[in-house]
Amino acid sequence: MCVSSVNYSVLMNYDRVGPIIPGRGLRQGDPLSPYLFILVAEGLTSLFHQTVERGDVHGARICRGAPE
Repeated sequence: MCVSSVNYSVLMNYDRVGPIIPGRGLRQGDPLSPYLFILVAEGLTSLFHQTVERGDVHGARICRGAPE
């Protein structure tokens, strides 16, 4: 059987939100996928950097002298 639909649920502030049923979206092989991946990855990286600067998250070192 083929998958014909999808739904998502996410945690927001420890509360479950969903189900989210997308009406439209990208499919595997869509030419926009790589660009959207880069855009989202850049945004997520920026959020991580902001969180680290506030001191909410601390990195871990895998050995002495390694960066966090």
